[in-house]
Amino acid sequence: MGILNVTPDSFSDGGLHASAESGLAQAMRLIGDGADILDIGGESTRPGAEPVSADVEIARTIPVIAAVHARWHGPISIDTMKPEAARAAMAAGATIWNDVTALTFSPDSPAVAADLRCEVVLMHMLGEPRSMQVEPRYDDVVAEVSAYLVERARVAEAAGVARHRITLDPGVGFGKTIEHNLALIAGLGTLADTGYPVLMGASRKRMIRNIDPSAVEAGDRLGGSLAISLDAARRGAAIVRVHDVRETVQALAVQAAITAAGSAVAPLDPG
Repeated sequence: MGILNVTPDSFSDGGLHASAESGLAQAMRLIGDGADILDIGGESTRPGAEPVSADVEIARTIPVIAAVHARWHGPISIDTMKPEAARAAMAAGATIWNDVTALTFSPDSPAVAADLRCEVVLMHMLGEPRSMQVEPRYDDVVAEVSAYLVERARVAEAAGVARHRITLDPGVGFGKTIEHNLALIAGLGTLADTGYPVLMGASRKRMIRNIDPSAVEAGDRLGGSLAISLDAARRGAAIVRVHDVRETVQALAVQAAITAAGSAVAPLDPG
């Protein structure tokens, strides 16, 4: 899943693709680099970000979604918490609703998702972007996040969303310390064992700087991003959401080739 933020203030690429023309050009670059899915967002959810209205999100994202849909038949995701923006996106050609609030932003969200018959990504976030990093606490972050997401999936299903259309995202960086983030990545198998597909989204995130203080700028975090994507895939993630599509596609292809070769190697005869 290639990330395309058409915002002025996203943490990594804010302002770079804010026009419909530059957004379309970046979308086509991501597709050419091997993206299977495009995730287009019009509101920053970085720590401390201020909310924007649905009208602003729609004005930012819909021209890009429509332009991409006219040129590409692959799946397009709208990264929004607002049902109004999700409706507009589906009308323009999107087929996936990626919601950082797991359909809790509006009481209508689960019913809207069911009515749209779209795929849904349910993400865990503690609090909301402006305050989510203020002393987040868990007793057992893997168990609590997994239980929350399964409960949200059941709410979505009760509203009419088909189970096969639901993907779960543990929300690395959304109301978590570095220790919480590492535990969630290491414990991703627990979430995968729920039977729902899992998305891992940790591309270029601050946790990489916490481990490597030299990675001050988001663009300096490619190595850490690749390490997380490879580890997540090994632990059962169905989707990795990334900025650096070409490098991630290559890394996953090499990992798959090594795994295939390993399975074909006959074990050594101890005798």
